[in-house]
Amino acid sequence: MNFRSTRSDECVSPSYALLHGLAADGGLYVPESFPEKVLSYKELAGKSYQEIAEAVLSHFFTNFTAEERKQMIASAYNDMTFRDDRIVPLHSIDTDLSIAELFHGRTLAFKDLALSLFPYLLTAAKKQEKEDRDILILTATSGDTGKAALEGFKDVAGTNIMVFYPSEGVSPMQKQQMQKQEGNNVKVSAIYGNFDDAQSFLKRVFTSAEVNAYANDKGVLFSSANSINIGRLFPQVAYYVSTYVSLVDNGAISEGETFDVIVPTGNFGNILAGYFAKKMGVPIGKLICASNQNKVLADFFETGVYDMNRDFYTTSSPSMDILLSSNFERFLFYVAKEDAAKVAQWEKDLLETGKMSVSADELKTLRQEFEGGWIDDDETKAVINHVYNDFGYLLDPHTAVAYGVGMNRHRQGLDEGRHTVIMATAHPYKFPPVICEALALRQSDDPFDMLADISSVTGIALPKPLADLKDKPIRFSDSIDKEDMKKAVLSFVDAIAAKH
Repeated sequence: MNFRSTRSDECVSPSYALLHGLAADGGLYVPESFPEKVLSYKELAGKSYQEIAEAVLSHFFTNFTAEERKQMIASAYNDMTFRDDRIVPLHSIDTDLSIAELFHGRTLAFKDLALSLFPYLLTAAKKQEKEDRDILILTATSGDTGKAALEGFKDVAGTNIMVFYPSEGVSPMQKQQMQKQEGNNVKVSAIYGNFDDAQSFLKRVFTSAEVNAYANDKGVLFSSANSINIGRLFPQVAYYVSTYVSLVDNGAISEGETFDVIVPTGNFGNILAGYFAKKMGVPIGKLICASNQNKVLADFFETGVYDMNRDFYTTSSPSMDILLSSNFERFLFYVAKEDAAKVAQWEKDLLETGKMSVSADELKTLRQEFEGGWIDDDETKAVINHVYNDFGYLLDPHTAVAYGVGMNRHRQGLDEGRHTVIMATAHPYKFPPVICEALALRQSDDPFDMLADISSVTGIALPKPLADLKDKPIRFSDSIDKEDMKKAVLSFVDAIAAKH
């Protein structure tokens, strides 16, 4: 399996795509020939999460042997990295609704499911490519990717990682997780700006000949841990496949029965993995893209117009505070029937005008598989309150957005009677101020005080990763102007070179 760019006929090996992240023309890597209809319940029944991951990844990372893949998967998914041996357990709300819990990893977010495996994939790719430069992972985060990437790559030999996050755009707990990160090869900085600013800058770094030449002279190669990298994206397909197997095993649906999936969506990587699972044979009906007030994606699925020329909102679901969804380009590649020139033009339109649109026929086709919906902050908190008081289940604000969109669809008769799965993307304890407000508990400047109150009311114990965090010292408290990000990266490059 080779990978091609979404914008041209550039074609590379999986190991090259893993190392470099972004295509030379600025496009994203997609499979040269997508493996369609290759998975079935009969072949997957009775398999563990690890075995399902191998069944999925064997179609994409063909540069590794089956034994190599299995060893990497075993290292990524075990009782040291995930608190539940099922990796992605299902919670049933009622007969027609299940919640896939993606937050049982080391940092309590769905990003752990890919970023526990990605360091092994990258290290193996580096060896395969005979790459002797140090890798510098550059990552922008809207909250969860940063900590999961830092945790995955800390102290990995030959690899360094630098994370940028919006200073006022993450939860207090997400900020503490990053500021207190351990490891001798990590660097974290807040920026005065939003996630889109950080993400756009890093994309310019990856495509800057000047910056790359400077890094190369210092013996450093840039790579990415955002979901633009295939090592982040394709491991996520596995949890949609395992969810389907669990639904059948639990009797929620029968073999081959169609079910819908609602995904709280910001950067479009999570829901894109669901789309890929569907292409591989999982009987997903509709993929519902759930947005907060930054509803550029929900509007697109309604109108066919992607328009970034709008106000940016800082919301109670910060990981979705995004207007430029980086993985959306991969989706457009398939909307365009793999026409790279068309995708390149759409991306040019977005860059130059902040806006692009698909045709009426293209919109009609994509709406057979995708729909969008959104709710605001007040509705999000009301959903958290409702689900906790009616079902005794505590949602984080992102999952609450998905739940609220699902409630609205049900009221409008849009769910067509199919079983629905909500992808729960984070543990609620990562967002104590929002949870306290939703449950009418006192606010505090100390997030750990709020968590103690939430725990005393709900009986949900403080997860060990957060309990351990409380007494750790802050290591990274810098906040810089977004215009200084290049200087910060080059300074870290110098520091890496100085080690040698």
